[in-house]
Amino acid sequence: MKQQINQAAWNRREHFAFFSQFEEPFFGLVAPVNCTGAQAEAKRLGVSFFLYYLHHAAQAANAVPEFRTRIEDGQVYQYDEVHVSATLGRPDHTFSFSFIEQNPDLTTFVASAEAEIAAVQASTGLRLSDTTARVDVLHCSAIPWVRFSGLTHARSFSHPDSCPKISFGQLYEENGATYMPVSVNVHHALADGYHVGLFLQEFERRLSGLVMR
Repeated sequence: MKQQINQAAWNRREHFAFFSQFEEPFFGLVAPVNCTGAQAEAKRLGVSFFLYYLHHAAQAANAVPEFRTRIEDGQVYQYDEVHVSATLGRPDHTFSFSFIEQNPDLTTFVASAEAEIAAVQASTGLRLSDTTARVDVLHCSAIPWVRFSGLTHARSFSHPDSCPKISFGQLYEENGATYMPVSVNVHHALADGYHVGLFLQEFERRLSGLVMR
């Protein structure tokens, strides 16, 4: 479900009008997220670390209304919930797009993700479809081989797009803690650095175990 935002009464109406005119309206940043103990917790639960943190990233994004807001045909809508469209790799080093339904229950989310992973492994190409092209998704990708400090995305400026893009990098140790670089790109007509900060704070909080599973 989604609700249309009344732009006349919206406190971002000028921001929306201003940034919507840009050829490249997305901005992004990279920040380290403390995930000390999260790997051990995923192992204890019998869940891959990738799916464990992907679930918590989806939960964190859904907790920030601006990450659930989209532009469609010039109008602005806020979805009740958004899902995950993650790039999933194959042994031959190609990847495919996917659709993983959002669910607050980790076990249910993982089951849905594992079904998508199996479908990717049994296929070739990008698996482009109306489902993977949905707008009520977060575009997610993992680059676990690189401790990146910056990241750009291939984009077609002529194609309307307002989905947040979240990428996860290589884990590293520093001062006895474990960190993961996380890149977040959002449409500036819909969100600012403050909202990205809210997402990262909630994501880190969830990985630290400070919320109910």
